[in-house]
Order: sequence, then C-alpha cells, then structure tokens
Amino acid sequence: MNGDIRELYQEMIMDHNKNPRNFRAVKDANRNAEGYNPLCGDHFKVSLLMDGDVIKDIGFEGAGCAISKASASMMTAALKGKTRREAKALFEEVHKMLSRKIGEPCDVSKVGKLATLAGVCEFPARVKCASLAWHTMCEALDPTGKQVTTE
Repeated sequence: MNGDIRELYQEMIMDHNKNPRNFRAVKDANRNAEGYNPLCGDHFKVSLLMDGDVIKDIGFEGAGCAISKASASMMTAALKGKTRREAKALFEEVHKMLSRKIGEPCDVSKVGKLATLAGVCEFPARVKCASLAWHTMCEALDPTGKQVTTE
C-alpha cells in the first residue's frame, strides 16, 4: 500500500470510528442479527428496516475495535436504499477485497468508498474485524436464527 493510500485508509478508519454513521437501533426494524468475534471481543447488532426488497434503513449497535466499528459504519452508509440483491453483491465484493492475499490485485471499482478498507488485507488478523458487521448484515437479510461468529 503506498503512502497516500495508507494515509487515506487511516483517516477513514479514524473518522468512521470516532463518528460512526447509523450507530443506533433502527426504529421499527423488521430484521435483526447479532455478531461476535470471540478473539477480540467485537460484538455488534445490525438492524434493518426492509420495505419489500429494499433496505429502507440500517443501523448497528455494540462495541469493537476501530476497524470493526469503521467497517460497520461504512457498510450502513453504503447499503441504505439498496436492494437485497445489491447488498449481497456488495458483500461479495467487499469480502473478496478484504480476504485476498497480500499483493494480490483487487478490482475496487465495484465498492466505491469502501475501497479504503482494501488495506485491511495487509493485516490478516484484522480481516475478521472488518468483515464481522458484513456477515451480521447477511444474517439479518436471510435469518437462520444463529448468532454470527468469526470462528
């Protein structure tokens, strides 16, 4: 990761950690899920208000490291107004971006501002932190009744 991209990555993580977007329970949510990372203690609840197939509102609550909180914040900002299909497609792209091998090329054209999370792959232990909220959102979209865990 070059210096400019690393600086942008750090700025975005710190901004979304200190000023998380949609850090709240969604009033009248009709979908909820809970996720937990037992290795570091990240623990989030994601709530959705679905209007048909569209995410009308999305929020998250809980506590976690800067990367997990920032990723959850960025996720909620990116998914509000998206359809279920669009949300799942974005999850797939973000998951590929986060879990790729260091140095492996990555097409970030489909993830917009979420591309700033691409640097997480350089810290393999932090991939689970960055992906926890995303997996929790998927559980909220298609509930199995299970708590999401990174293990």
